[in-house]
Amino acid sequence: MEFMTPHGPALVEVDRVPDPRFLLVLTHGSAGGVDAPDLLAVRDAVLRTGGVVARVTQPFRLRGARAPGSAVKQDEAWVAVVEELRRDHPGLPLAQGGRSNGARVACRTARAVGAEAVVALAFPLHPPRKPEQSRAPELRAAGTEVLVVNGDRDPFGVPEAADAARLVVLAGEGHDLNKDPARVGEVVADWLGERMRPGPA
Repeated sequence: MEFMTPHGPALVEVDRVPDPRFLLVLTHGSAGGVDAPDLLAVRDAVLRTGGVVARVTQPFRLRGARAPGSAVKQDEAWVAVVEELRRDHPGLPLAQGGRSNGARVACRTARAVGAEAVVALAFPLHPPRKPEQSRAPELRAAGTEVLVVNGDRDPFGVPEAADAARLVVLAGEGHDLNKDPARVGEVVADWLGERMRPGPA
């Protein structure tokens, strides 16, 4: 289904479960889509733990843009989508996340939407070969607990453990996290399962 945002429509695919425990909203990186292997593995694992999973294709991707463009506009669009999803799922605790650029969006907007947890897959700590341009402040500014799952061969770097509630570094994985996506899903589902609790009825 399409959700309208201040910067164009976003496409949202929602997978539901009986008696849901929490809502997880996920998004893609700057070049990929919501069918990336790690995102699908996270969806499948989280559904098994009782979470509703919404995967969001952001407006810039629907327009066919090759890059996200303005971070401010991207964040405004994201907040609009998440607020509508929360209205559709009242009372459920919210977690949000994404891979690469989507992980950055999830961190930057966590305070604005009241997320109780953030899942950052392949967080791009810095541009390739430019470690001086660190994006670690986005992790530290999330205002809630952040799980980071990165590969040890990621050319975008690996965050420090001190910058997240939990850092999982997977051996042999690159930025795509596609060698063992089921492991990525398992890590995320276990971590969220320990933290997300339904609110009062």
